[in-house]
Amino acid sequence: MSRRAAMLNTPRPSSPEPADLYRVLSALFGLLVAVPAAAQESVSASATAQEIDFAADELTSSADGALVTATGKVSLVRDGYRLQADSVAYNRNTGEVEARGNVAVTDPSGNRAYGDKVLVTDTLRDAAIENILVVLTGGGRMAARSGTRANDISTLSRATYSPCEIGGTDACPHAPVWQIKAVKVVHNPAKHRIRYKDAYLELFGLPILYMPGLSHPDGSIGNASGILVPDVRIDRQLGLEVATPIFFNLSPTSDLTLTPTFYSAVNPAFGLEYRKQTNDGPFRLGGFMTSASRVDNSGVTRHGFRGYLYGNGRLQHDPRVRSTFGLRLTTDDTFLRRYDVSRDVTLRNFYTLERRDTQTWLSVEGWAFQSLRAGDRQGKQPIALPLVTFDWHPDLPSQWGRLQIKANTLAITRTDGEDVRRGTTSADYSLSRITGLGQRVTFTGVARADIYNVNQSALMIPLPGQIRLPGYSGREGWNSRAFAAGALDVQWPLAGPAFGGMQTLTPRFQIRSSSSGRNLDIPNEDSRAVELDDLNLFDINRFPGSDRWESGTRMTYGGRWTLDRPRFAVIAEAGQSYRLSDGLGLFPDGSDGTGRFSDYVGRTSLRFGSLVDVTHRFRIDKDRLAVRRNEIDLTVGGRRTFAEVGYLRLNRNITVEDLPDREEIRAGARVQVSRFWSVFGSAILDLTDRTDDPASNADGFEPVRHRLGVAYDDECFEFSVAWRRDYTSDRDFRRGNTFMLKFSFKNLGS
Repeated sequence: MSRRAAMLNTPRPSSPEPADLYRVLSALFGLLVAVPAAAQESVSASATAQEIDFAADELTSSADGALVTATGKVSLVRDGYRLQADSVAYNRNTGEVEARGNVAVTDPSGNRAYGDKVLVTDTLRDAAIENILVVLTGGGRMAARSGTRANDISTLSRATYSPCEIGGTDACPHAPVWQIKAVKVVHNPAKHRIRYKDAYLELFGLPILYMPGLSHPDGSIGNASGILVPDVRIDRQLGLEVATPIFFNLSPTSDLTLTPTFYSAVNPAFGLEYRKQTNDGPFRLGGFMTSASRVDNSGVTRHGFRGYLYGNGRLQHDPRVRSTFGLRLTTDDTFLRRYDVSRDVTLRNFYTLERRDTQTWLSVEGWAFQSLRAGDRQGKQPIALPLVTFDWHPDLPSQWGRLQIKANTLAITRTDGEDVRRGTTSADYSLSRITGLGQRVTFTGVARADIYNVNQSALMIPLPGQIRLPGYSGREGWNSRAFAAGALDVQWPLAGPAFGGMQTLTPRFQIRSSSSGRNLDIPNEDSRAVELDDLNLFDINRFPGSDRWESGTRMTYGGRWTLDRPRFAVIAEAGQSYRLSDGLGLFPDGSDGTGRFSDYVGRTSLRFGSLVDVTHRFRIDKDRLAVRRNEIDLTVGGRRTFAEVGYLRLNRNITVEDLPDREEIRAGARVQVSRFWSVFGSAILDLTDRTDDPASNADGFEPVRHRLGVAYDDECFEFSVAWRRDYTSDRDFRRGNTFMLKFSFKNLGS
């Protein structure tokens, strides 16, 4: 086997940039220089003027000194580039250097080029090479019958390029998965462009795409303008979908992508996205729009403009000040789902300006929401502007504990609903000590004062037939409250060996007391979804926001047990609380805050090495031992083959809109069936029936969505085809099938 053929079977390293190929060719053409006539015959020599290290078995010169020839393991090194050949001849009269026989050039990065014969002028501007093969360090090979360079423009004839392996696991050569063949390839470094003439793409040995005028950037200036690889889908409502992104490199710090999308069943759509990297940080703005029909909430079909606007950014103005923003707006409720942009039912828009140092944090925010749920009225959605929060953590000596002073003000406005103004200030203090027996004792104290102003609370009263929300609107006019709370928390970790590992048992007890918070006079904007669980069991206030405060006195007790063994770990925790005064009217019925004794709550986590991970969260009724919350998340497998299963069952008899009971199961898996092929799938099943949620129309076994597909993935090519079916409908978004086709050619795009 020849040297050139043998190199075709070398193992392929990781993925390259295709432009490296042309930089290697330029390095090859520019490497050879004239060997000084005064060079001495030796094993090695150095020419200081040209900084060339030279070695050869034999060095000869013609009688007139015009031709100098080096033979036998010839090696030339300059600036990290190395040339090896059987012979190198320099003609002083013509200024040409010719290398013959197993010519190999290696650049400082390890990229290698091979040829039978290389001819280059001593000006380094013009060169020619025969039967060239280039092997890149990052992967990829290019072979050409011949190559030339004139006036810094390189031209390859009958060239083939591929980043794929051509040597199998059995060391036998095979055809690459894909390759580009072209009659001619021209690289113009001044224009940073590479052009192909009469090129076509081969996939698995079959020509699939003819490209008479393929052109792409050489990578020397980063991103460059051009057409990206199309995205192809088939959807029941939209028909055949073909998106063809067009990329414009506006500057080194900004770009624009225009994406016309064509459908066989509906009008075309148009998308655009602008990205900018400023001195402060990155941001992007984009949109997607079309003209199409839609069905409004009243069931009437209308035709007109439909679209979506989005954006986000994070700007660091100085080491202490930064701002973030997010923008999401759509023309109607079902546009995002119908055009497969997003399945969110609430869009958030916000801007936040923050200043932070070692002791203080100041945040100024504005929030607006768009609801996409059927039946929701946009006039009832809150606009929070401004939301100002200030925190101060004075630097106290550690033996004095930790003090936090907080202040907050919020203005909520609705175009057709209740308006709320809120001001809050509080002081939180905590002090921890370790006793001589190892108990950790923590004292926490809170003092807080609030003032609220409520306008148009009558607009929040539900219409006839709707569920009445408990105490959400509050009392009209000005209302204030002040309260104090304290808690004493004791934890006692006990550790020792057990079951071949180390176990830790930590009993915990807390007593907590608070004055009345006058909750029913205050509107509830941020504390609606409340439920006792393992995360808030020992919180001083179990409500998630500021509008509700847990009053009265309670004792909470529980424990945590851990076991650590090699490749095995267990974490289990559980607890319960006892209220000295009932919570009637404070917590919603079913949220486990109304009685004296609470339900039992806890969590268990198991981990077996890196292959199995199980987490179970539960809430068990204190009287009937019925399971009120049952949540399991299971992950089995590794990176290439795995399965994930999630199960959730909520049986709390809560009728509040924020906490409906439900039951569902989620599953997803990926199985590697061979070295390159895999199958994947996922499914969501709604197991809720009318006994769980009277407002649900589910029959107890209703599929929500499933996906099934097959994928091919090797070192240079990715391909997948997937089938997804949606079982839910919403106005003009109808249940149906979607088929998605995705392919990616490494180094060319996806």
